[in-house]
Amino acid sequence: MAFRFDYRDVTAFKVLLVLSFMYGLMSALVYSIVHLKFVKPLDSDAPLDRFSEARAIQHVRVLADEIGDRQEGRPGLREAAVYIKTQLEGIKERAGPKFRIEIEENVVNGSFNMIFLGHSISLGYRNHTNIVMRISSTDSQDTDPSVLMNGHFDGPLSSPGAGDCGSCVASMLELARLTIDSGWIPPRPIIFLFNGAEELFMLGAHGFMKAHKWRDSVGAVINVEASGTGGLDLVCQSGPSSWPSSVYAQSAIYPMAHSAAQDVFPVIPGDTDYRIFSQDYGDIPGLDIIFLIGGYYYHTSHDTVDRLLPGSVQARGDNLFNVLKAFSNSSKLQNAHDRASFEATGIKNTDERAIFFDYLTWFMIYYSRSRATVLHGIPIVIFITVPFFLRLLNSGLHSWFATYSDFVKGMMIHATGKMLAIIFPIAFSVLRLLFSGYAMSWFAHPFLAFMMFIPCSLLGLLIPRSLWSHFPLSQDAMLLKTSKEALSDEARFWGAFGFYAMLTMAYLVAGLTGGFLTFIVATSMLPAWIFFCISINFYGRRSLRSTLFYVVPLIPCITYSVYFGGFVVQFLIEKMGMMGAFPSPYGYYVQDIVVAAAVGAVTGWCVGPLLPICGLWLARSSVLQFLLHLTVLALALSSQFFPYSTGAHKRLVFQHTFVTADANQIVESSFDFSVVDSNSFLFLFKFAPEVAKELHIGPEFSLEAANVSQRETWMVLFPVSFLFSKSLKFPATSDEISKQYEYFPYLSTSKPHTTSGDGSRRVYLELSLG
Repeated sequence: MAFRFDYRDVTAFKVLLVLSFMYGLMSALVYSIVHLKFVKPLDSDAPLDRFSEARAIQHVRVLADEIGDRQEGRPGLREAAVYIKTQLEGIKERAGPKFRIEIEENVVNGSFNMIFLGHSISLGYRNHTNIVMRISSTDSQDTDPSVLMNGHFDGPLSSPGAGDCGSCVASMLELARLTIDSGWIPPRPIIFLFNGAEELFMLGAHGFMKAHKWRDSVGAVINVEASGTGGLDLVCQSGPSSWPSSVYAQSAIYPMAHSAAQDVFPVIPGDTDYRIFSQDYGDIPGLDIIFLIGGYYYHTSHDTVDRLLPGSVQARGDNLFNVLKAFSNSSKLQNAHDRASFEATGIKNTDERAIFFDYLTWFMIYYSRSRATVLHGIPIVIFITVPFFLRLLNSGLHSWFATYSDFVKGMMIHATGKMLAIIFPIAFSVLRLLFSGYAMSWFAHPFLAFMMFIPCSLLGLLIPRSLWSHFPLSQDAMLLKTSKEALSDEARFWGAFGFYAMLTMAYLVAGLTGGFLTFIVATSMLPAWIFFCISINFYGRRSLRSTLFYVVPLIPCITYSVYFGGFVVQFLIEKMGMMGAFPSPYGYYVQDIVVAAAVGAVTGWCVGPLLPICGLWLARSSVLQFLLHLTVLALALSSQFFPYSTGAHKRLVFQHTFVTADANQIVESSFDFSVVDSNSFLFLFKFAPEVAKELHIGPEFSLEAANVSQRETWMVLFPVSFLFSKSLKFPATSDEISKQYEYFPYLSTSKPHTTSGDGSRRVYLELSLG
């Protein structure tokens, strides 16, 4: 098929090329920011009054490489505790006479109930170790309000835990050293809690909050975590009041925080110690700061020192030292008694959901909920009142109504484009999977997700503009003595503006804090429109120069959209490998649909503000055909990429299960397998034939006929086991287990049960762990 271009098509492709170049530059900038390429790590010989990433990495290397596995029951956990305490004792010896240094090793015991992933869990524990260090001035009191920094030194199963959370412990050790060597004497005590049981449902933090003598002195908490190996060290949660995020905004050198994260964190299948301190047992104001990039290695054997992103620990340390100083100097720092006295006065804190966000980690914007109520309401007021000032004063009520009607039509057309920008990538992702041998081809190659789904998302975004190239005006251009083109541009712009204004108001009414995302877009469109209206007096309405005058004022807004949206998609792609497996046949499509929808939503958000003016050039049939061909080509090429790589592994859950009848009898022995993404067991056995051979699986193997492992088999992982849709069971020998156990764990009744007067029974059980 031959293309027939006229001069307008050539101009359209020039505009497309320029915009592609602009977004490419923005993407390169965003990549360098998200991966902290601009942060220079300091060497181990850096001045002692500076935080040094190299010195911190030395601690990570000891914890992850030399000590290794740090799980309960492994000797590495105890070795890590000894190492941390030894380092703290060395820091104490260097402290000057004005410092008061206290170091404790606490063994914690307790029990509690919690809701995790929607399931109620009761936990009992004993003999877990916490290492605690308190740095204060010699004239400080035990009741003085203090700042607590928490990080855990235990690690997930089968992982060296360099990122999670050796990097956290190392940062805290270096911060403790920096506090002493810099000569800064904290005006309020600083408590470093190295807790030894976070991976086991946050037992260490609970033990501190229930039993430690300093727990009531804590006035603010900074929880340091890792869900990856570096990158953005994002403030994911802040509260229960707003002042911690305000302190962070004023003090962080590389601010990385979005209040929108608080809107989505509750639905993420995971938790941190922040929950124990600030929600369940402490109600302590604080921050939850988490490494989020490098999620491929999270909770795997590949979470090693060499995977840590350079600059990440340096940026974290520089930020945390400044934030520690700011917290310790804050007039709002109160101990538990003072907080209780304040609450007893009956004065309520009405500003618990502040709005805050960083701009490319360069600076941070923070404003209170009350100010957000005013600011975020302005766009919708402008949208409602503009038709009045444009028409009613000069042309009467009928013209005002027609103008408002056109604005609403423009908003509906813009909203339709936004929806199609999401629907088209979903449809093409499903279509690709119908002809592909496996899902998630973008998993190890994130650029593929953008290459596959951005063209078809743009196609969906532009189709409404193409179909309504001649806007269905309600206004009479002759009566208003203007052109139809002018009225159409006006309706498209204010329609798009109204769309973002409505979303901003919806966020506000829902009590969410992510409304700044659409507020930024709406407020940025106003100066762009003003510049465009001025430029058309000099260059004409259909001039590329006038279009440029519209685009340039939007560049800061679009750059932020690319920054935020690109980070979200990258984070989402890395987490898709552990999202869970859903029942077939539809489960095969879930991960691809989620990523396609996310890329479509981000594309619509990043390109949408340009459409009212740039749509004139981009919505031509030649451009739409090009985007369609590009989509088909990208989808075809994507099928040539294997979903996994040495840097992005396929996760499996494997368990050697023994069913015992008493202390000495083995009833059954089996291998239990489960996958946690879209690619099923058949994919595994095809591309890892050695696994199939070990399990004696032949070519006649069928998933339908295979033995299914019951959910109760995975009780040790409860309730994470609900992420498995189907697990398989294969026979295994039991010879080795008899050599490892003198006798097996078993449950028995320790004495006869009793029955109370109301008919309820009390049963006495004894569990022997073997």
